[in-house]
Amino acid sequence: FLEAFESLLRFAENHTSSLFETAYRPMAKEAAEPVKELFTDISLYILGAETTVESAVLRFFDSLFPLVYSRLINPGITDLSEDYTECLRLTRQDINPFGRYSKNMVTELSKSLWASRMLSQALSLGIEVINTTEHAALTKECSKALVRMQYCPHCQGLTLIRPCVGYCLNVMRGCLASVSELDAQWREYISTLEYLTNAMAASHDLEIALTGIRNSINEAILHAQLNGPQLSATVDKVCGQPKQQEGNLSSDNIVPVKEATETRTFVMAHASLNNKRREFINYMKRSRTFHASIAERLCDGDLVMRDSSTCWNGEDVV
Repeated sequence: FLEAFESLLRFAENHTSSLFETAYRPMAKEAAEPVKELFTDISLYILGAETTVESAVLRFFDSLFPLVYSRLINPGITDLSEDYTECLRLTRQDINPFGRYSKNMVTELSKSLWASRMLSQALSLGIEVINTTEHAALTKECSKALVRMQYCPHCQGLTLIRPCVGYCLNVMRGCLASVSELDAQWREYISTLEYLTNAMAASHDLEIALTGIRNSINEAILHAQLNGPQLSATVDKVCGQPKQQEGNLSSDNIVPVKEATETRTFVMAHASLNNKRREFINYMKRSRTFHASIAERLCDGDLVMRDSSTCWNGEDVV
């Protein structure tokens, strides 16, 4: 799952970067870093870092506004000092140049990334539990019982006699009493995985949310451009007027905005992830009773005698 997350994030990052390269070339090079930071923050959030989707998205738009303002709304600005850039970043929070699109992006991403974050943490917890129980120590009484069950018949020359089923179950249940106590928690854990997997495959799907980042950014930039004169008037009052290049702008600096057309391709490319999720959860559901039935699993097959033939009951052949 983590590999799938990383693959999706890389695809979405490239998908988003291509928006600037094709539609907003004057700011494409400078926008590369904010885009990279956005997807790094999203990745860290999924992996459980102490951050939020809202802080990641708003930090991105804080970095984006100075570029949109100086490269698209007022492309004649020649002096973009650190102080002026910082003023634009801070002004973004007050004048909301991107309208509802920045908040919509937070909402859509939060719904899908939350389930991904929880599933990632749940899988990590499952690994810890499995690693712990894999090395469960056997008590001295358990070791003696296992030796009695497996090898005491050999002392009487009965090398082909296998333990009785009931006897094996008693021994194994005694040895695995501490492990079987995990049954209730393990069942709850599987139910949680099922819930989170279904949540990820619901209407706010991870792939669709990640693909929507590009379109949300595009709509946000368009909104800022349409309100350029009002934004410029407010910014001039707050940050002052920067140096402007004299003369008319060259038409080469004005790039037509293109619609995002790769959403269908993106979703189709990762449609199989939902199938993988379903296969995964169906596999996990089959292990729901694992800790409760582990003794039965161990006392199955060639270890014991299951038919009406003679078998070893711990003291004699019966």
